[in-house]
Amino acid sequence: MIAKSAAVMRALEQHPQGLTLNELITHTGIPKSTLHRLCSALQEEDLTLYQDGVWRLGTGLVRLAASSHERVISRLRPLLERLAWRTRETVDLCVFRGQHALLVDQVMSDQELRVVSPLGTAFPLHMTAHGKAMLATLDDNAVKELFPEEALIRRTDASHESRTSLLQELEVIRSHGLGVDLQEHAAGVCALGVALNTGGRELYGLALAVPDLRFERDLESLRSSLLQTRAEIDALFGEAQD
Repeated sequence: MIAKSAAVMRALEQHPQGLTLNELITHTGIPKSTLHRLCSALQEEDLTLYQDGVWRLGTGLVRLAASSHERVISRLRPLLERLAWRTRETVDLCVFRGQHALLVDQVMSDQELRVVSPLGTAFPLHMTAHGKAMLATLDDNAVKELFPEEALIRRTDASHESRTSLLQELEVIRSHGLGVDLQEHAAGVCALGVALNTGGRELYGLALAVPDLRFERDLESLRSSLLQTRAEIDALFGEAQD
């Protein structure tokens, strides 16, 4: 039963957007009746969650996942708070997970109109600012392996329709390192994002999530503040490696 539980959680970890029971059967090979009992038992322990017709990792595992990044989070937290203070916008820290960026820390904006997401949210890489910035650190072949189909899932009319158009944008991002989300993931929400070099095996992304009503007006100051924070993070982890 432990091996079956591990198989379920590995499958869900690789698909943060969630899987239906039939999809879980395909990924794990566990019979339907056994799988349903197992997922329900794991849900009682807060290790899985059934919502909107799909199974996801539960908040118990999300907390464990965040704790596994505690060293990086604790070092970055003062810089994230400083960035939030300078911009008065929400700051998101995510880690690269398959086709998604998993939210592991956040400093919320102090403004009444703000963008907030729960810890553990899985953001699609191809339609988010920090996601695209992280993808831009990969070569085109690696991106194609990650997205084997030409057609991409869309959330809004602004989302990329094709892998080809995504690759074209990634080429631009590689020249300056800054990803932009212009209401691609959610209507009314824009963002700027960068990939972070923390000196470890994990790839992290940092984003400023901004209501579209303020985004264009504040774009230059947001860009400057985010790039300044990235430089501070590079210096912080560069010193640690010296």
